[in-house]
Amino acid sequence: MAVLTPKQKQYLKGLAHPLSPVVRLGRGGLRETVVAEAKKSLDAHELIKVRIESDDSAQRKALAERLAEATGAQIAGSIGKIVILYRERDEDPEIRLP
Repeated sequence: MAVLTPKQKQYLKGLAHPLSPVVRLGRGGLRETVVAEAKKSLDAHELIKVRIESDDSAQRKALAERLAEATGAQIAGSIGKIVILYRERDEDPEIRLP
């Protein structure tokens, strides 16, 4: 999987703007159920928002990176407690990156 360019990240952020977070990462941390839910959502939508309930920005960043790695996704951006994850579908991808 190629690393996203800044232009591609900007494009994905624009697509993600109207989306609501579909996965919530609570105080319990990164559990297998959260990873499974994120994978299922990425399969369906390719681009999702995840809300990480942590007040520590370093911890949020670490959790986002671990979730991205566990789901095979890339972080397209983050704003506060919201992280945007992108993973292209193997078959019939909807999103065409610039």
